[in-house]
Amino acid sequence: MLGTRTSRRRATTRTGRPARRCGSAADREALLQGLYDGTIDAIATDHSPVHADEKELDFAEAPSGVVGLETAVSLAIDRLLHGKVIGIMQLVRLLSTGPAAAFNLPGGSLKVGTVADLTLLDLRARRTVNPSALRLPLAQHPVRRRPAQRGPAATIVGGKIVWQARS
Repeated sequence: MLGTRTSRRRATTRTGRPARRCGSAADREALLQGLYDGTIDAIATDHSPVHADEKELDFAEAPSGVVGLETAVSLAIDRLLHGKVIGIMQLVRLLSTGPAAAFNLPGGSLKVGTVADLTLLDLRARRTVNPSALRLPLAQHPVRRRPAQRGPAATIVGGKIVWQARS
């Protein structure tokens, strides 16, 4: 996300330009401030997974892209909430009601009569990103095996549990 650490040049970590490589430290600080003060009203991911076979190429030739959808919430909790950039209510707004409003989509609400599409969060559980456990056919992920990932405990769509974290 907005960290300054860079990884070795493994094709598995090749993505579009991450925020940490766009602009200066002051630019990154301005992004964090925008998240904090509400200037930025949504967090989204381009979710551009690339099959493991395509990541076997040399770094310069491999297509950019990683799973974003399955790791975005955990990364936001780890880097923004536990990094004390924003609070839990702001995080929920940025990941739910903000994107729904920005794209004029239904959802992002717990009002009576609305569809029950929810993500239940476990802010205490510690997990690691295990690429083989992701639903998409990827062999690696830039934050693989990173400890202390906290995040979704279950996903409910239309009132039915469609995914649940392993204990």
